[in-house]
Amino acid sequence: MAQLTRRDFVRTGLVAGAVASSALPGLAQPAMATDWVTLGKSDVEVTRLAFGTGSMSGQVQRDLGQKGFNALVRYAYDRGIRFFETSDSYDDMHRMLGIALEGLPRDSYRIMSKITTSDAVDPQQRFDDLRRQAKCEYFDVMLLHWQHEADWPETSKRWQDGIVEAQHRKVIVSRGASVHGLPALRQMPGNQWLQVAMIRMNHNGVRMDSEHHDTDELGNVREVVEHVKTVRRQGMGVVSMKLIGEGVFNHEDRQKAMRYAFRNAGVDSVTVGYKNTREIDEAIDNLNLALA
Repeated sequence: MAQLTRRDFVRTGLVAGAVASSALPGLAQPAMATDWVTLGKSDVEVTRLAFGTGSMSGQVQRDLGQKGFNALVRYAYDRGIRFFETSDSYDDMHRMLGIALEGLPRDSYRIMSKITTSDAVDPQQRFDDLRRQAKCEYFDVMLLHWQHEADWPETSKRWQDGIVEAQHRKVIVSRGASVHGLPALRQMPGNQWLQVAMIRMNHNGVRMDSEHHDTDELGNVREVVEHVKTVRRQGMGVVSMKLIGEGVFNHEDRQKAMRYAFRNAGVDSVTVGYKNTREIDEAIDNLNLALA
């Protein structure tokens, strides 16, 4: 009879325990990075971890070339990341993302895009152009991009109406806004138009919201968290960005940022930009650890 080493014994015990646990009725499974979650009252389901295409406005992803980007997107998809985030300001990324996702069942992934509201173009034409570039019939989430002034609910009204019209046309499923700076963020609580809020979040305020939208000063983490919790109570889904401080965080801080976003702020989903498979693996591990 072969002898069982201590390592084999531990491994066998863990496997047996997992099998036994899965057989117990009503036993909750641990939350995971690639679980599907609903963004508030929008009824749109996304994976907790998203694939961002806007690192340095997309330059990091564009530098991979189409072939390299395809491989990275498919790797993330195979690992269970089914939520992809882009913007019309990330030059050429709608087209590149459309090619990377081509052939995959459309109902197996979600796309969130962001629209520049300063453009003097017809909103419906712009949405249709982006759909053609992305090779998709609809966007699951469309956000007003980079709202950074306190009066954005008034100045972006034409685009808000355009998104609602596109929802009636069924080319956009849900709507929201991405904000930068506390004056803009303070307009989110109580906003009846919003279904999804994209808010910058990490544990120490790097590249987060302060009184000025265009500054290197640390953001007011406490106030940002208060707004996140308020809008979630009001039924909005919250997707967070800047989880790696625009690339300046080390591994320990990346773990802390992920843990803070979910345990302290209570966001629904986070988007992270990647340039290689190691970063995808790490983000999944960090989020699984944060949820454990």
